[in-house]
Amino acid sequence: MNKRFLKLGIQVPEVWLPHKGVDLFKWAVVACDQYTSEPDYWEQVSQLVGDDPSTLNLVFPEVYLGKGAEGERIARIHREMDGYLEKNLINSPGDGFVYLERRTSQVQCRKGLIMALDLERYDYNSGSKTLIRATEGTVLERIPPRVKIREGAPLELPHIMVLIDDPDCRVIEPLALEKEKFELLYDTELMMDGGHVQGYLVREESALEGIYQGLANLTEPTGFNQKYQTTVEPALLFAVGDGNHSLATAKAVWEKMKQQPEIDRDNHPARYALVEVVNIHDPGLQFEPIHRVLFNITVEEMLIAMGVYFGEEQFSLERSVDPQEMEAQLVKGRDRTENCHRIGFVTEAGYGVIRITNPKSDLEVGTLQSFLDEWLVQHPQGEVDYIHGAEVVRKLGSQQGNIGFFLPALEKNALFKTIIHDGVLPRKSFSMGEAEEKRFYLECRRIK
Repeated sequence: MNKRFLKLGIQVPEVWLPHKGVDLFKWAVVACDQYTSEPDYWEQVSQLVGDDPSTLNLVFPEVYLGKGAEGERIARIHREMDGYLEKNLINSPGDGFVYLERRTSQVQCRKGLIMALDLERYDYNSGSKTLIRATEGTVLERIPPRVKIREGAPLELPHIMVLIDDPDCRVIEPLALEKEKFELLYDTELMMDGGHVQGYLVREESALEGIYQGLANLTEPTGFNQKYQTTVEPALLFAVGDGNHSLATAKAVWEKMKQQPEIDRDNHPARYALVEVVNIHDPGLQFEPIHRVLFNITVEEMLIAMGVYFGEEQFSLERSVDPQEMEAQLVKGRDRTENCHRIGFVTEAGYGVIRITNPKSDLEVGTLQSFLDEWLVQHPQGEVDYIHGAEVVRKLGSQQGNIGFFLPALEKNALFKTIIHDGVLPRKSFSMGEAEEKRFYLECRRIK
Protein backbone atom coordinates (compact mmCIF):
# COMPACT_ATOMS: atom_id res chain seq x y z
CA MET A 1 0.00 0.00 0.00
CA ASN A 2 2.68 2.42 1.03
CA LYS A 3 5.70 2.02 -1.24
CA ARG A 4 4.39 3.87 -4.29
CA PHE A 5 3.33 6.84 -2.15
CA LEU A 6 6.80 7.13 -0.64
CA LYS A 7 8.02 8.35 -4.03
CA LEU A 8 5.68 11.32 -3.60
CA GLY A 9 6.83 12.11 -0.06
CA ILE A 10 3.74 10.48 1.44
CA GLN A 11 3.16 7.78 4.04
CA VAL A 12 -0.22 6.10 4.37
CA PRO A 13 -0.70 6.74 8.11
CA GLU A 14 -2.08 4.77 11.00
CA VAL A 15 -4.39 7.23 12.72
CA TRP A 16 -5.63 6.92 16.27
CA LEU A 17 -9.07 8.11 17.36
CA PRO A 18 -11.05 8.16 20.62
CA HIS A 19 -13.04 5.04 21.34
CA LYS A 20 -16.80 4.98 20.91
CA GLY A 21 -17.55 6.08 24.47
CA VAL A 22 -15.76 9.45 24.17
CA ASP A 23 -17.87 12.55 23.48
CA LEU A 24 -16.40 13.88 20.23
CA PHE A 25 -17.99 17.29 20.78
CA LYS A 26 -15.77 17.73 23.84
CA TRP A 27 -12.86 15.80 22.37
CA ALA A 28 -12.20 18.06 19.37
CA VAL A 29 -10.84 21.59 19.96
CA VAL A 30 -9.60 24.17 17.49
CA ALA A 31 -5.94 24.67 16.51
CA CYS A 32 -3.79 25.88 19.40
CA ASP A 33 -2.57 28.96 17.51
CA GLN A 34 -6.05 30.51 17.28
CA TYR A 35 -7.65 33.12 19.57
CA THR A 36 -4.25 34.05 20.97
CA SER A 37 -5.53 37.42 22.24
CA GLU A 38 -8.80 36.02 23.54
CA PRO A 39 -8.23 34.05 26.76
CA ASP A 40 -11.98 34.09 27.34
CA TYR A 41 -12.40 31.76 24.38
CA TRP A 42 -10.08 29.16 25.85
CA GLU A 43 -11.63 29.54 29.31
CA GLN A 44 -15.02 28.75 27.78
CA VAL A 45 -13.52 25.69 26.08
CA SER A 46 -12.03 24.53 29.38
CA GLN A 47 -15.37 24.92 31.15
CA LEU A 48 -17.17 23.07 28.38
CA VAL A 49 -14.69 20.16 28.43
CA GLY A 50 -14.54 19.84 32.20
CA ASP A 51 -12.88 16.57 33.23
CA ASP A 52 -13.84 14.64 30.10
CA PRO A 53 -11.25 13.30 27.63
CA SER A 54 -10.31 16.05 25.20
CA THR A 55 -7.53 17.14 22.88
CA LEU A 56 -7.50 20.31 25.00
CA ASN A 57 -5.39 18.26 27.42
CA LEU A 58 -2.99 17.21 24.65
CA VAL A 59 -2.09 20.61 23.16
CA PHE A 60 -0.66 23.92 24.38
CA PRO A 61 -2.99 26.83 23.46
CA GLU A 62 -0.62 29.63 22.52
CA VAL A 63 -2.67 32.17 24.44
CA TYR A 64 -0.82 30.78 27.49
CA LEU A 65 2.69 31.00 26.06
CA GLY A 66 4.87 33.35 28.07
CA LYS A 67 2.46 33.29 31.01
CA GLY A 68 4.64 31.08 33.21
CA ALA A 69 4.60 27.41 34.26
CA GLU A 70 5.27 26.31 30.67
CA GLY A 71 7.42 23.36 31.74
CA GLU A 72 4.68 22.14 34.06
CA ARG A 73 2.06 22.44 31.32
CA ILE A 74 4.22 20.52 28.81
CA ALA A 75 4.89 17.75 31.34
CA ARG A 76 1.15 17.50 31.97
CA ILE A 77 0.50 17.18 28.21
CA HIS A 78 2.92 14.26 28.01
CA ARG A 79 1.31 12.58 31.05
CA GLU A 80 -2.15 12.95 29.53
CA MET A 81 -0.98 11.40 26.25
CA ASP A 82 0.54 8.45 28.08
CA GLY A 83 -2.61 8.10 30.17
CA TYR A 84 -4.96 8.10 27.18
CA LEU A 85 -2.89 5.34 25.59
CA GLU A 86 -2.67 3.27 28.78
CA LYS A 87 -6.42 3.55 29.39
CA ASN A 88 -7.21 2.68 25.77
CA LEU A 89 -9.13 5.92 25.38
CA ILE A 90 -7.79 6.05 21.83
CA ASN A 91 -7.30 3.22 19.35
CA SER A 92 -6.48 2.68 15.70
CA PRO A 93 -8.72 1.39 12.91
CA GLY A 94 -5.58 0.54 10.90
CA ASP A 95 -3.62 2.14 8.09
CA GLY A 96 -5.39 4.42 5.66
CA PHE A 97 -5.98 7.98 4.56
CA VAL A 98 -8.90 9.85 6.12
CA TYR A 99 -11.27 11.64 3.76
CA LEU A 100 -13.16 14.37 5.56
CA GLU A 101 -15.89 16.87 4.86
CA ARG A 102 -16.15 20.00 7.00
CA ARG A 103 -19.08 22.38 7.22
CA THR A 104 -18.50 25.77 8.84
CA SER A 105 -20.43 28.96 9.47
CA GLN A 106 -18.95 30.26 6.21
CA VAL A 107 -19.09 27.30 3.80
CA GLN A 108 -21.30 24.25 3.25
CA CYS A 109 -18.45 21.84 2.55
CA ARG A 110 -14.66 21.80 2.48
CA LYS A 111 -13.04 18.51 1.52
CA GLY A 112 -9.75 17.27 2.93
CA LEU A 113 -7.51 14.21 3.01
CA ILE A 114 -5.44 13.24 6.05
CA MET A 115 -2.02 11.79 5.23
CA ALA A 116 1.53 11.80 6.62
CA LEU A 117 4.23 13.77 4.78
CA ASP A 118 7.93 12.94 4.64
CA LEU A 119 9.96 15.59 6.47
CA GLU A 120 12.98 14.67 4.35
CA ARG A 121 11.10 16.17 1.39
CA TYR A 122 10.30 19.44 3.19
CA ASP A 123 12.33 22.63 3.57
CA TYR A 124 10.80 25.82 4.99
CA ASN A 125 13.68 28.10 3.96
CA SER A 126 13.08 30.77 1.33
CA GLY A 127 14.18 29.61 -2.10
CA SER A 128 13.55 25.96 -1.28
CA LYS A 129 13.03 23.64 -4.26
CA THR A 130 11.73 20.65 -2.32
CA LEU A 131 8.52 18.76 -3.02
CA ILE A 132 6.97 20.22 0.15
CA ARG A 133 7.50 23.95 0.78
CA ALA A 134 6.41 26.72 3.09
CA THR A 135 4.21 29.50 1.75
CA GLU A 136 5.22 32.09 4.35
CA GLY A 137 8.34 33.10 6.22
CA THR A 138 9.13 31.01 9.28
CA VAL A 139 9.85 32.77 12.58
CA LEU A 140 12.54 30.60 14.11
CA GLU A 141 11.90 32.03 17.59
CA ARG A 142 8.48 30.34 17.58
CA ILE A 143 9.90 26.85 17.16
CA PRO A 144 11.72 26.06 20.47
CA PRO A 145 8.61 25.95 22.73
CA ARG A 146 6.92 23.61 20.26
CA VAL A 147 10.03 21.43 20.06
CA LYS A 148 9.84 20.83 23.82
CA ILE A 149 6.32 19.48 23.39
CA ARG A 150 7.02 17.23 20.42
CA GLU A 151 10.33 15.81 21.69
CA GLY A 152 8.73 14.09 24.64
CA ALA A 153 5.36 13.30 23.11
CA PRO A 154 4.20 9.80 22.15
CA LEU A 155 1.52 11.34 19.92
CA GLU A 156 1.14 14.11 17.38
CA LEU A 157 -2.13 15.93 16.69
CA PRO A 158 -2.26 17.83 13.40
CA HIS A 159 -3.56 21.32 12.79
CA ILE A 160 -1.41 21.57 9.65
CA MET A 161 -3.31 22.18 6.41
CA VAL A 162 -1.37 21.63 3.18
CA LEU A 163 -2.48 22.70 -0.29
CA ILE A 164 -2.33 21.01 -3.67
CA ASP A 165 -2.97 22.83 -6.97
CA ASP A 166 -5.38 20.43 -8.66
CA PRO A 167 -7.65 22.47 -10.99
CA ASP A 168 -9.08 19.30 -12.58
CA CYS A 169 -10.09 17.99 -9.14
CA ARG A 170 -8.73 14.47 -9.66
CA VAL A 171 -7.22 13.74 -6.23
CA ILE A 172 -9.65 14.49 -3.40
CA GLU A 173 -12.97 15.31 -5.03
CA PRO A 174 -13.62 11.81 -6.53
CA LEU A 175 -13.68 10.42 -2.97
CA ALA A 176 -16.90 12.33 -2.31
CA LEU A 177 -18.67 10.13 -4.87
CA GLU A 178 -17.47 6.95 -3.14
CA LYS A 179 -17.65 7.90 0.51
CA GLU A 180 -20.53 5.53 1.26
CA LYS A 181 -18.15 2.66 0.46
CA PHE A 182 -15.69 3.77 3.14
CA GLU A 183 -15.77 3.13 6.88
CA LEU A 184 -17.23 6.11 8.75
CA LEU A 185 -14.76 7.04 11.50
CA TYR A 186 -16.49 10.05 13.00
CA ASP A 187 -19.49 12.32 12.47
CA THR A 188 -19.79 15.17 14.94
CA GLU A 189 -20.72 18.75 15.59
CA LEU A 190 -17.78 20.93 16.66
CA MET A 191 -17.78 23.22 19.68
CA MET A 192 -17.70 27.02 19.73
CA ASP A 193 -19.33 27.55 16.31
CA GLY A 194 -16.84 25.19 14.65
CA GLY A 195 -19.47 23.60 12.42
CA HIS A 196 -19.58 19.89 11.62
CA VAL A 197 -17.12 17.26 10.38
CA GLN A 198 -17.28 13.73 9.02
CA GLY A 199 -14.30 11.46 8.44
CA TYR A 200 -13.99 8.24 6.43
CA LEU A 201 -11.18 5.67 6.35
CA VAL A 202 -9.81 5.27 2.81
CA ARG A 203 -7.85 2.07 2.18
CA GLU A 204 -9.64 0.46 -0.77
CA GLU A 205 -7.16 -0.26 -3.55
CA SER A 206 -9.12 1.50 -6.30
CA ALA A 207 -9.39 4.69 -4.22
CA LEU A 208 -5.71 4.58 -3.28
CA GLU A 209 -4.71 4.15 -6.90
CA GLY A 210 -6.83 7.14 -7.91
CA ILE A 211 -5.21 9.31 -5.23
CA TYR A 212 -1.73 8.21 -6.27
CA GLN A 213 -2.26 8.78 -9.98
CA GLY A 214 -3.83 12.18 -9.38
CA LEU A 215 -0.89 13.34 -7.27
CA ALA A 216 1.71 11.81 -9.58
CA ASN A 217 0.20 13.70 -12.52
CA LEU A 218 0.68 16.98 -10.65
CA THR A 219 4.43 16.33 -10.48
CA GLU A 220 4.93 15.24 -14.11
CA PRO A 221 7.80 17.50 -15.30
CA THR A 222 6.50 18.63 -18.70
CA GLY A 223 3.02 19.43 -17.47
CA PHE A 224 4.32 21.07 -14.32
CA ASN A 225 6.64 23.44 -16.17
CA GLN A 226 3.98 24.33 -18.74
CA LYS A 227 1.46 25.02 -15.99
CA TYR A 228 3.70 27.46 -14.14
CA GLN A 229 5.57 28.87 -17.16
CA THR A 230 8.96 27.55 -16.08
CA THR A 231 11.59 25.38 -17.73
CA VAL A 232 13.41 22.95 -15.42
CA GLU A 233 11.75 23.85 -12.12
CA PRO A 234 11.62 20.99 -9.58
CA ALA A 235 8.04 20.03 -8.76
CA LEU A 236 6.18 21.68 -5.91
CA LEU A 237 3.42 19.28 -4.89
CA PHE A 238 2.51 20.42 -1.37
CA ALA A 239 2.41 24.04 -0.18
CA VAL A 240 1.94 24.47 3.57
CA GLY A 241 -1.06 26.74 4.07
CA ASP A 242 -1.72 26.58 7.82
CA GLY A 243 0.54 25.30 10.57
CA ASN A 244 3.91 25.95 8.95
CA HIS A 245 5.54 26.45 12.35
CA SER A 246 4.17 23.11 13.52
CA LEU A 247 5.61 21.39 10.46
CA ALA A 248 8.89 23.26 10.94
CA THR A 249 8.90 21.99 14.53
CA ALA A 250 8.44 18.40 13.35
CA LYS A 251 11.30 18.95 10.93
CA ALA A 252 13.58 20.32 13.67
CA VAL A 253 12.84 17.39 15.97
CA TRP A 254 13.45 14.86 13.20
CA GLU A 255 16.73 16.48 12.14
CA LYS A 256 17.94 16.12 15.72
CA MET A 257 16.62 12.57 16.18
CA LYS A 258 18.08 11.15 13.00
CA GLN A 259 21.59 11.93 14.17
CA GLN A 260 21.24 9.19 16.80
CA PRO A 261 22.95 6.01 15.54
CA GLU A 262 20.20 3.70 16.81
CA ILE A 263 17.46 5.48 14.84
CA ASP A 264 15.99 3.70 11.80
CA ARG A 265 16.06 6.71 9.51
CA ASP A 266 13.95 5.05 6.83
CA ASN A 267 11.07 3.86 8.96
CA HIS A 268 10.94 5.86 12.19
CA PRO A 269 7.45 7.38 12.63
CA ALA A 270 8.90 10.78 13.62
CA ARG A 271 10.24 11.13 10.06
CA TYR A 272 6.67 11.91 9.03
CA ALA A 273 4.07 14.46 10.09
CA LEU A 274 0.29 14.12 9.93
CA VAL A 275 -1.46 16.82 7.88
CA GLU A 276 -4.74 17.59 6.17
CA VAL A 277 -4.39 18.13 2.41
CA VAL A 278 -6.87 20.46 0.66
CA ASN A 279 -7.22 21.36 -3.00
CA ILE A 280 -6.67 25.09 -3.44
CA HIS A 281 -9.52 25.05 -5.98
CA ASP A 282 -12.05 23.65 -3.49
CA PRO A 283 -14.98 26.13 -3.40
CA GLY A 284 -15.14 25.58 0.35
CA LEU A 285 -11.61 26.92 0.84
CA GLN A 286 -11.57 30.66 1.31
CA PHE A 287 -8.51 32.82 1.76
CA GLU A 288 -8.92 35.48 4.43
CA PRO A 289 -6.49 38.22 5.42
CA ILE A 290 -4.53 38.08 8.67
CA HIS A 291 -4.74 41.49 10.26
CA ARG A 292 -2.39 43.04 12.83
CA VAL A 293 -3.03 44.61 16.23
CA LEU A 294 -0.31 46.45 18.15
CA PHE A 295 -0.56 46.75 21.93
CA ASN A 296 1.07 49.01 24.54
CA ILE A 297 2.14 51.75 22.13
CA THR A 298 1.84 55.49 21.68
CA VAL A 299 -0.29 55.57 18.57
CA GLU A 300 0.60 59.03 17.28
CA GLU A 301 4.31 58.39 17.76
CA MET A 302 4.03 55.18 15.77
CA LEU A 303 2.12 56.82 12.89
CA ILE A 304 4.70 59.59 12.67
CA ALA A 305 7.46 56.96 12.58
CA MET A 306 5.62 55.18 9.78
CA GLY A 307 5.58 58.38 7.74
CA VAL A 308 9.32 58.80 8.25
CA TYR A 309 9.98 55.17 7.35
CA PHE A 310 8.16 55.31 4.01
CA GLY A 311 9.02 58.92 3.20
CA GLU A 312 6.95 62.04 2.81
CA GLU A 313 6.42 61.55 -0.92
CA GLN A 314 5.16 57.98 -0.56
CA PHE A 315 3.16 58.15 2.67
CA SER A 316 -0.21 59.77 3.28
CA LEU A 317 -2.86 59.25 5.91
CA GLU A 318 -6.58 60.04 6.08
CA ARG A 319 -8.31 60.01 9.44
CA SER A 320 -11.93 60.03 10.58
CA VAL A 321 -13.36 57.80 7.90
CA ASP A 322 -16.21 55.48 8.87
CA PRO A 323 -15.77 51.69 8.58
CA GLN A 324 -17.74 51.51 5.34
CA GLU A 325 -15.63 54.21 3.66
CA MET A 326 -12.47 52.49 4.88
CA GLU A 327 -13.55 49.20 3.37
CA ALA A 328 -14.50 50.90 0.09
CA GLN A 329 -11.01 52.40 -0.14
CA LEU A 330 -9.39 49.05 0.62
CA VAL A 331 -11.42 47.42 -2.14
CA LYS A 332 -10.32 50.17 -4.52
CA GLY A 333 -6.73 49.48 -3.51
CA ARG A 334 -7.01 45.93 -4.84
CA ASP A 335 -6.98 47.34 -8.36
CA ARG A 336 -3.41 46.39 -9.22
CA THR A 337 -3.25 48.93 -12.06
CA GLU A 338 -2.73 51.56 -9.36
CA ASN A 339 0.76 51.48 -7.86
CA CYS A 340 -0.44 52.19 -4.35
CA HIS A 341 -1.07 50.14 -1.22
CA ARG A 342 -3.96 51.06 1.06
CA ILE A 343 -4.01 49.80 4.65
CA GLY A 344 -6.92 50.52 6.97
CA PHE A 345 -6.53 51.15 10.68
CA VAL A 346 -8.57 51.69 13.83
CA THR A 347 -7.55 53.36 17.09
CA GLU A 348 -9.30 54.76 20.13
CA ALA A 349 -9.91 57.92 18.07
CA GLY A 350 -11.57 56.13 15.13
CA TYR A 351 -10.78 54.78 11.68
CA GLY A 352 -8.38 55.82 8.96
CA VAL A 353 -6.61 54.76 5.79
CA ILE A 354 -2.87 54.79 5.08
CA ARG A 355 -1.66 55.09 1.49
CA ILE A 356 1.82 54.12 0.37
CA THR A 357 2.71 54.80 -3.26
CA ASN A 358 5.38 52.98 -5.24
CA PRO A 359 5.71 50.25 -2.59
CA LYS A 360 8.71 47.94 -2.67
CA SER A 361 6.67 44.87 -1.77
CA ASP A 362 4.14 43.22 -4.07
CA LEU A 363 1.66 42.76 -1.22
CA GLU A 364 0.21 45.12 1.37
CA VAL A 365 1.14 42.66 4.11
CA GLY A 366 4.80 42.86 3.04
CA THR A 367 4.71 46.66 3.05
CA LEU A 368 3.25 46.83 6.55
CA GLN A 369 5.35 44.00 8.00
CA SER A 370 8.62 45.56 6.86
CA PHE A 371 7.84 48.63 8.95
CA LEU A 372 6.52 46.71 11.96
CA ASP A 373 9.59 44.47 12.16
CA GLU A 374 11.92 47.45 12.35
CA TRP A 375 9.72 49.57 14.60
CA LEU A 376 9.13 46.83 17.17
CA VAL A 377 12.88 46.25 17.57
CA GLN A 378 13.19 49.90 18.56
CA HIS A 379 10.09 49.80 20.80
CA PRO A 380 10.27 46.49 22.69
CA GLN A 381 7.43 47.47 25.01
CA GLY A 382 5.07 47.14 22.05
CA GLU A 383 3.54 43.80 21.15
CA VAL A 384 1.93 42.56 17.94
CA ASP A 385 -0.69 39.88 17.44
CA TYR A 386 -1.92 38.39 14.19
CA ILE A 387 -5.70 38.42 14.08
CA HIS A 388 -8.24 36.42 12.09
CA GLY A 389 -11.45 38.41 11.68
CA ALA A 390 -12.06 42.13 11.27
CA GLU A 391 -14.43 42.34 14.23
CA VAL A 392 -11.69 41.30 16.67
CA VAL A 393 -9.40 43.94 15.15
CA ARG A 394 -12.08 46.57 15.72
CA LYS A 395 -12.55 45.46 19.31
CA LEU A 396 -8.87 45.33 20.23
CA GLY A 397 -7.58 48.16 18.04
CA SER A 398 -10.04 50.68 19.45
CA GLN A 399 -8.73 50.23 22.99
CA GLN A 400 -6.40 52.83 24.49
CA GLY A 401 -2.74 52.29 23.59
CA ASN A 402 -3.57 49.94 20.69
CA ILE A 403 -3.89 50.17 16.92
CA GLY A 404 -5.42 47.63 14.56
CA PHE A 405 -4.46 47.31 10.89
CA PHE A 406 -6.80 45.86 8.25
CA LEU A 407 -5.25 44.01 5.30
CA PRO A 408 -6.77 42.62 2.08
CA ALA A 409 -7.09 38.95 1.22
CA LEU A 410 -4.59 37.16 -1.04
CA GLU A 411 -5.80 35.79 -4.39
CA LYS A 412 -5.60 32.05 -3.77
CA ASN A 413 -5.29 30.91 -7.40
CA ALA A 414 -2.00 32.79 -7.74
CA LEU A 415 -0.37 31.20 -4.68
CA PHE A 416 1.54 28.29 -6.24
CA LYS A 417 2.91 30.35 -9.12
CA THR A 418 4.02 33.06 -6.67
CA ILE A 419 5.83 30.55 -4.45
CA ILE A 420 7.53 28.89 -7.42
CA HIS A 421 8.72 32.16 -8.97
CA ASP A 422 9.24 34.43 -5.95
CA GLY A 423 9.70 32.16 -2.94
CA VAL A 424 7.89 32.40 0.38
CA LEU A 425 5.52 35.25 1.22
CA PRO A 426 5.91 37.50 4.27
CA ARG A 427 4.88 35.67 7.41
CA LYS A 428 1.19 35.67 8.29
CA SER A 429 0.22 36.78 4.79
CA PHE A 430 -3.08 34.93 4.61
CA SER A 431 -5.43 32.66 6.46
CA MET A 432 -7.39 29.74 5.09
CA GLY A 433 -10.77 30.72 6.47
CA GLU A 434 -11.81 32.40 9.70
CA ALA A 435 -10.58 31.27 13.11
CA GLU A 436 -13.54 28.95 13.77
CA GLU A 437 -12.91 27.27 10.38
CA LYS A 438 -9.40 26.12 11.28
CA ARG A 439 -8.63 22.45 11.81
CA PHE A 440 -10.01 20.89 14.95
CA TYR A 441 -7.87 18.23 16.57
CA LEU A 442 -9.49 14.83 16.11
CA GLU A 443 -6.96 12.34 14.74
CA CYS A 444 -3.76 11.38 16.53
CA ARG A 445 -0.71 9.51 15.28
CA ARG A 446 2.00 7.75 17.26
CA ILE A 447 5.47 9.21 16.75
CA LYS A 448 7.37 6.94 19.14
